[in-house]
Amino acid sequence: MSERWRMVTRRTALALAAAAVAAVPGTLQAKDAIAPGNITFVCAFPAGSGADVLVRYFAEKVGPVSGRTIIVENKSGALGNIAAEYTARSKPDGRTIFVHAGNAVAATMHLFKKPPVDVLKDLKIAATINKQPFMLTVRKDAPWHTVAELTAYLKQKGDKASYASTAVSGKVMGEVYKQLTGVKAVEVPYKTGPDSLNDMMSGAVDYGMHDPVFALSQMREGRFRILAISSAERLKATPDLPTMKEQGVNMDQIGWWAAMVPTATPQPIVMQINEWFGKVLSTPETVKFLASFGGDVFVSTPEEGQKLYIKTANDWKEYVQIAKIPLN
Repeated sequence: MSERWRMVTRRTALALAAAAVAAVPGTLQAKDAIAPGNITFVCAFPAGSGADVLVRYFAEKVGPVSGRTIIVENKSGALGNIAAEYTARSKPDGRTIFVHAGNAVAATMHLFKKPPVDVLKDLKIAATINKQPFMLTVRKDAPWHTVAELTAYLKQKGDKASYASTAVSGKVMGEVYKQLTGVKAVEVPYKTGPDSLNDMMSGAVDYGMHDPVFALSQMREGRFRILAISSAERLKATPDLPTMKEQGVNMDQIGWWAAMVPTATPQPIVMQINEWFGKVLSTPETVKFLASFGGDVFVSTPEEGQKLYIKTANDWKEYVQIAKIPLN
């Protein structure tokens, strides 16, 4: 046998061996850590909500990056617990991903007497997405232009005052504001921001604690005025919006979104999800998209995201105690 023939035979054997290895389950390369098939992004709010807009954007953008079809399933209710439980009990194969506010998920541990799942034990962070605050809103023709002016009015109105809240972040922001200022306004909870629009515009409620997607869209439409944001510092995305802290209300609540998976999900799968989101977040289009909804891009490793997740859970335990929120 000639030397040339030996080399051809050897190459053929190696190629066949490589093909055989690739065909055996459990020997997929890192880039193929997630088995073929559709992937589900779980959204904790109904279609058309601010959360749904964000989840569907990432479903659209992660699809081409991953080479998969991304399906969005809306599992709304119980302050996100239904979606969290659905994800936690799903198969840990990377094909069910909860895209939601990590701070809100962490907070549920302290808002319910018997949460359906222990979110710190049953879910983990695969990728962080953005940082964004909640926003104190009033209708555009309201006479208040600062938090101080609104607070003075609310103190005069006493318990006849009311405000709209959505999601865990809006609920806690509203209660902390009341505790720090002595305001006695009654909370009127809504499933989504749009559900509160008529009452906001009619004056049935005096102000709102809204997510930035909804608040900014209403500001652009000339319906709302945003008096302040909940973070301690202004964000790059909304440099003209003052913080509550700047206006004398010592609040520091920054929301952050993440892609979460069941805790048993293998690390190669977690890293693959992190890579997918990292690629989408690195594009100018995504930076612009998140900025339009009041958020700054937030990229981290899964380990960094998990540390923040645990810290946030501890922080929100204190927030809930300060706000004296009764457990559900």
